[in-house]
Amino acid sequence: MRNSYEYCKEQLSLMIKRSKTKIIFPVITFGLIKDFDKNQQVIFTDSEIKKSYIRSVNEIKKTLGHEFHVGGKYYDAYPSRNLPKYGVLRVVENKIYELTKPYRDNAHLLLKDIPVLVNEHISKKLGDIPLLVTPAYRLKIATDQGSFKEMLNNQVDLSPDNFEIFSFAILKVHLEKFACKIYRDTRTSAHDKGVDLSTNFGVIYQIKKLKLINRSSANNIFDEIKHNFSEDRIQDGNVILVIDDISKDIKSYLIDMKIQTISKQELLKLADLLELEDRMKILKVVYDEFTREYKSDI
Repeated sequence: MRNSYEYCKEQLSLMIKRSKTKIIFPVITFGLIKDFDKNQQVIFTDSEIKKSYIRSVNEIKKTLGHEFHVGGKYYDAYPSRNLPKYGVLRVVENKIYELTKPYRDNAHLLLKDIPVLVNEHISKKLGDIPLLVTPAYRLKIATDQGSFKEMLNNQVDLSPDNFEIFSFAILKVHLEKFACKIYRDTRTSAHDKGVDLSTNFGVIYQIKKLKLINRSSANNIFDEIKHNFSEDRIQDGNVILVIDDISKDIKSYLIDMKIQTISKQELLKLADLLELEDRMKILKVVYDEFTREYKSDI
């Protein structure tokens, strides 16, 4: 099994699945396999792997037609610790590595597979976000209110990151009408990737892609809020929870505890009331935020 094509595909799928803001290990693997396929190179130094990775990043970016989610910073721990875990490299000696037999034996197939697997993952994760790079495309979506609404509905459900960024963009553009500023500047380590949005008027927005339908889940969130924020801030009603969905009873329950909530549907209704110029602004904010987190560092 460990020498099979299926084994290599399984390991590549694991690498991609475990990627966060950047897909790195499959791209390194792609470069090494390409070097082997081209000149039969089997042994690589750390510096050769880094150079191969940079070439690979640039090739994958051309294939994708954008530079989101690839091209993260290279560390020498990647060939020494990470890639051996996936059976890609074997450590020969200090900073010298061997491309293993399974990846050599299946090089031709894997060279075709890796760009496809990377593209499928990014498309599923980001949807149409890379297309927002051009003002013309943003205008096309923003001009047609139906298309704009459809994009928002589709994108906010793709991932917690998408939900957070689109929520931030809508709130930012809405609050600017009242000369208020909001900043997406901190990220917690919670499993649902909650994001705190600070403002220049004392309110904190916390975004959670969760559904609150019972008091137990509401109490858990409230306990987390009490841990993260001062009692004075909570009692002053300065913590607002942006949530995927919430029942009417739980919404009232949290209001009694001084926590206001905004559901996904309420947020989308707010966006639906905005004019063309504001819809354009939302799409630009979305693109800028995705660029900040996902754009290639290479």
